[in-house]
Amino acid sequence: MMNIKWNLLLLFVLFLFLFLDCCFGRFLVEKNSLRITSPKSLKGTYECAIGNFGVPQYGGTLVGSVVYPNVNKKGCNNFTDVNTSFQSKPGSFPTFLLVDRGDCYFTLKAWNAQNGGAAAILVADDKEETLITMDTPEEGHVVNDDYIEKINIPSALISKTLGDRIKEALSNGEIVHINLDWREALPHPDDRVEYELWTNSNDECGPKCDNQINFVKSFKGAAQQLEKKGFTQFTPHYITWFCPKEFLLSKQCKSQCINHGRYCAPDPEQDFNKGYDGKDVAVQNLRQACFFKVANESGKPWQWWDYVTDFSIRCPMKEKKYTEECSDQVIKSLGVDLKKIKDCVGDPLADVDNPVLKAEQDAQIGKDSRGDVTILPTLVINNRQYRGKLSRPAVLKAICSGFQETTEPSICLTPDMETNECLENNGGCWQEKSSNITACRDTFRGRVCECPIVKNVKFVGDGYTHCEGTLSCEFNNGGCWKVSQGGKLYSACHDDYRKGCECPSGFRGDGVLSCEDIDECKEKSACQCPDCKCKNTFGSYECKCNSGLLYSRENDTCIGKYTSSSVASIWMIIVILVVTLSGGYAFYKYRIQRYMDTEIRAIMAQYMPLDNQPLIIPNNQVHHDI
Repeated sequence: MMNIKWNLLLLFVLFLFLFLDCCFGRFLVEKNSLRITSPKSLKGTYECAIGNFGVPQYGGTLVGSVVYPNVNKKGCNNFTDVNTSFQSKPGSFPTFLLVDRGDCYFTLKAWNAQNGGAAAILVADDKEETLITMDTPEEGHVVNDDYIEKINIPSALISKTLGDRIKEALSNGEIVHINLDWREALPHPDDRVEYELWTNSNDECGPKCDNQINFVKSFKGAAQQLEKKGFTQFTPHYITWFCPKEFLLSKQCKSQCINHGRYCAPDPEQDFNKGYDGKDVAVQNLRQACFFKVANESGKPWQWWDYVTDFSIRCPMKEKKYTEECSDQVIKSLGVDLKKIKDCVGDPLADVDNPVLKAEQDAQIGKDSRGDVTILPTLVINNRQYRGKLSRPAVLKAICSGFQETTEPSICLTPDMETNECLENNGGCWQEKSSNITACRDTFRGRVCECPIVKNVKFVGDGYTHCEGTLSCEFNNGGCWKVSQGGKLYSACHDDYRKGCECPSGFRGDGVLSCEDIDECKEKSACQCPDCKCKNTFGSYECKCNSGLLYSRENDTCIGKYTSSSVASIWMIIVILVVTLSGGYAFYKYRIQRYMDTEIRAIMAQYMPLDNQPLIIPNNQVHHDI
C-alpha cells in the first residue's frame, strides 16, 4: 500500500513538473511590507513572505515589539511547558515572536506562538536564499493537524540577514518595533474586485478537501450578495495536468485521465484498486466548470455556489453517489439547462481537446503579477494570489481590501470586519456638529477626510479644517445668521445661493455673524409724516396717525378713514347709477323694437297688399291671351 501511494505521488509530481516546465511557468512568493521604526540602526522597510496559513491583515497594519525567546528558539515546543508567555501587558505593544526556521513545520511554530500569547510570528530563515512561501504540511505528514485551521495570527518569513540583525539589537538591550503592513499586499484599483478560486470536486482528500467545501458553504451567501450587486466578478477554476505520451497506456494514466491523457486528476483515495478514480474527479471538475459557463451565459453566475454546495451534500463519495445521475438531479433542481451542460462536457473518452479544460490548463500558467497556480486550493484576488486561511472572515477581509478606498460595499464596513475610525474624535476631520455634517468617511482601510455631498449640495475644502458648500438653508441655515424672537424666525439665508447671506428687511450686518435691528424711528427712515407717531419693534416698526387717520406704509403718509355719511353717499351714488343704467337699457330696447317693426313692414309691403294699401302689379308680370 505504501509503495502505491509513493508511486502515485511521484507520478503526480512528474506530471505537474512536465506540465509547468513545458509552459515556462513560475511560482511567485506573495509578500508584504515590514517596516522597522526602532532602533535607528535598523530603521527602514524590508520584504517578508506571507505564510499560507493564519489570517494576514489584508488592507491593514499591525504594530508590535519583537521578542526572541531565550529557550525554545525554534518554537517547536509549547511555550507554556517552559513557563514563557508573550501576552502583552495593558498599554504596551503586542508581541511579535521571532523564531528560527527548522526542526518542525511552520504551522506548528505559529500554533505554539499563538498559544503563548503572540500577536504575530516572524520566522527567520536559516540560510541566505530567496524568500519562500511557508505552506501547510502535505496531507498525511502530520498525525494531528486539526490545529492548522485554528491558527489566527499572521505569519511572515524574513531573511537570515534581517533575522540576525534583529537578534543582535535585542541582545544589546534595544527595543525593536515593527510595523507589518498589508495595505498594498493586494491591488485595489477600482470599485470592482475580480477573484478566482482554484479548486476541485474531490471530497476524499482529507482535511484540505473538507476545509475547501466548508469554505464554499460558509462563503456562499456573501459571494452571491457581492456578485448580484455587481461588486465582484467571480470565476472558478480547476487544476488538471496531462499524461506524458510515454505513460498513456499505463494503469495510472488510464484511471486518472480523460480524453486520452489530456486532462488528469489524482486518485481520491490514492489507491487504484478501490473507490473512485481520478478520471471520475476530472469529469466532475469539467461538469462544474461547464455549469459555471452555462450559468454565466444566462446572467446568473452565482448559481455555481448553489450547485457545488448541493452536489457536496447530495452526492458525496462516501455514500457512493458521486455520479453523473446525481449531478443531473442537482442541475435540474436549480433550473439550469442540462443539455447545454452535456454539450459542453462532450465525450470524455474521445481523443480530442475539450475547449473548457484546455482553457483551464492555459490559465494555470501565471501572467503579469500572478504566478503559476500550484497550491490547491488557491484564491486569486485582483490577479494576486491570496495567502492565509481559507475561511469566510479572512477571505472577505482580503476581498474588501481589493476595493478602491470609499467604494467598498456595506458588508465590508460592519463592526466585525473593520473599526470605524470616524467614531473617535470624528477621525480628525471637519465636522459641523449643529447639523451633524462631517467630512469623515469610514473605509475598510481606515478613513478619509473628504468634504461631503448632502442632498446634492457639494461641499468643498480640505476636509480636515474646513468644508464650504453652496448655500442650502436646510443645513445649518446655510452658514448664515438667524435668530428667533416672539415666536418668529428671522434669517439671513436665501435659497438662491447667489444672494449669499443677506440680512432680512429691518436688519443690517454681514448676514453671517450678525444682523442688527434697524431703529427706523431714530434714524427717521420711516413714519415721518406730520400726523404720525413712530414706535420701533424688532425687525420692523409701528406707525400710528392722529385724528383717526390710517397710516399707509407704502406712501409713508396718513390717509382719512371712511365715515358713515361718506358710506351713505357712496351707496346713493351706486343706486343712482343702477337706476340710470336700467332706464337707459329699457329705452334702448324700446327704440330697437320700433326700428325692427318698421323695417319688417316695409319688406312685406313689396310682396302683398296690406289692409290700408292698394294692390300694385308690376308691368313685367302681366300676361295677355291671344
